[in-house]
Amino acid sequence: MANIPRPYLILLATLNAILLAACTPTEPPAKPWREELTIVVAQDQGSVEAEFRQQLISLFAKQSRLQVRLLPLPSDKVIPALMTGRAHIAATGMRINLGGGLRFAPSYQSVSEEVVCTNPPPHIDGLVGRKIAVVDGSAQEDALREAQQKIPALHWESRRQQTVAELLSEVANGKLECTVANEEQLAMARNFHPQMDAAFDLGPPSKLAWALAPNGDEALFDEVQKFFKLIKQDGTLRHLLDRYYGHNERLGAVDSVAFLTGTRTVLPHFRQLFEEASMLTGIEWQVLAALAYHESHWNPLATSPTNVRGMMMLTEETADRMKVSNRLDPRQSILAGARYLQLMKEQLPLRIPDEERTWLAMAAYNQGMGHLEDARVLAARNGLNPDSWADVKKVMPLLTQPEYFEQTKHGYARGGEAVVLTETVHLYYDMLKHMNVNEIPNLPATPFHLRLPEAKKFILP
Repeated sequence: MANIPRPYLILLATLNAILLAACTPTEPPAKPWREELTIVVAQDQGSVEAEFRQQLISLFAKQSRLQVRLLPLPSDKVIPALMTGRAHIAATGMRINLGGGLRFAPSYQSVSEEVVCTNPPPHIDGLVGRKIAVVDGSAQEDALREAQQKIPALHWESRRQQTVAELLSEVANGKLECTVANEEQLAMARNFHPQMDAAFDLGPPSKLAWALAPNGDEALFDEVQKFFKLIKQDGTLRHLLDRYYGHNERLGAVDSVAFLTGTRTVLPHFRQLFEEASMLTGIEWQVLAALAYHESHWNPLATSPTNVRGMMMLTEETADRMKVSNRLDPRQSILAGARYLQLMKEQLPLRIPDEERTWLAMAAYNQGMGHLEDARVLAARNGLNPDSWADVKKVMPLLTQPEYFEQTKHGYARGGEAVVLTETVHLYYDMLKHMNVNEIPNLPATPFHLRLPEAKKFILP
């Protein structure tokens, strides 16, 4: 090699690089969509938004009888994937306002984009010169670009490896001056950072939709349009939005702080018991823990003036039915409460999806299956879906009014109380589900009980 002239060495190196590039495997174009539909999804899997979008994709696949392949990509790779044929649809929460030659399905959600700052400015001009960061390629960055057309001095940093929730946390902890989040993202973040608030809306609301390539198959575009038209007409979309976002902003600042403090200091000592109950019943341990917090704030010695007692606040009747010998024993209480909730679920029709059955059963846990059935009958009479918690919760408070409860089999009930319990438990569950698992260590349960002064009066296993 030492005797080869330098120009030839350069030529050989160039040819070698070309050959290597040609041999490097690249992802082939997507298969025809009727064989396998490739849908781009965001990389922030595990968020409430991601779960909501996944539900939409699953429903579309089921209705259209299509095999779906999910393609997680960073935001800056989404549009190229559509344009080069690597994917058929992008379901990443893109704005219809974006344009760019893409074709958009009918919007499934409209949300305000809100500016959040450590020291909120009174209006948008006050953002100039601030340290602002948003998720690269997000709807929030699109909104900033629109604002920049009117205020050219507006600048920000695009973050590729972070989520909106992480940026909101940075603002809350004083590590970042400002970010932008939609109203639902902020509502969830506020449960973890109660003092956080929006400064102002950034332009018009974002209309979120699926995106398709401009030269995509017309039959696929028609199929997508038909799907969204159907789920809007039959109420499915409304039910999904309510399931994932309808319970937001139910906690006050004091409640949020107390709950978050409890997850770090109290819950770790009972987590094993909730996981044991989950294994026995199939109900997620976070659901059971959320219910227990609502009932007793995880206090195994809690007692109400009506003699409802223990971690799950069992009545004497329920305790006897579940064969509980000591309602103040946290293990007995948690297992009994879990079995009772499971019993409520089992009494509901199997045609109801499991998650809907959980929240309907939660209302029955509070008011009894008879009153829940009365509410489901009322829902059906009013043209609503008796198998959907989003519809049943609309009529359940009517069980306090004579013109309604006198028509029912089981009469008067505090239906509004059941709605508040179920919605609040749902929010606690969402918070637990999306917390970092390391924030809730799994500690032995027994030592904690012995530290409670009142517990010395009881013999706990």
